[in-house]
Amino acid sequence: MKGHISNPIGQVTIDTDVIAKYAGSMAVECFGIVGMASVSMKDGLAYLLGRDSLTKGVSVTLQDNKLSIDFHVIVSYGVSIQAVYRNLCDTVKYRIEELTGIPVEKINMYVEGVRVID
Repeated sequence: MKGHISNPIGQVTIDTDVIAKYAGSMAVECFGIVGMASVSMKDGLAYLLGRDSLTKGVSVTLQDNKLSIDFHVIVSYGVSIQAVYRNLCDTVKYRIEELTGIPVEKINMYVEGVRVID
């Protein structure tokens, strides 16, 4: 799926993978998020992804030119998950809409694990 932005001069098409990579990089900068997670279907364990694999923890769906973004994250031990979610939503929604001009309709955050930070 690709997002479309039209103007009098022409049209811009944005692939959802580009949006996913940008959203993933914004998410790991949010307070309380240690990183993106990948869940192994074989053994049901969550693995912390490196910086080059951010899109595996992010799923972007585009429907009626509106975005829905799912994040699979690992959070820091002792932080309020509700505060982390609010921060993630505010940051990602603003930055994605500013970059693409496509409205973000829904953001889901799935906490796959908790990590103690030294």
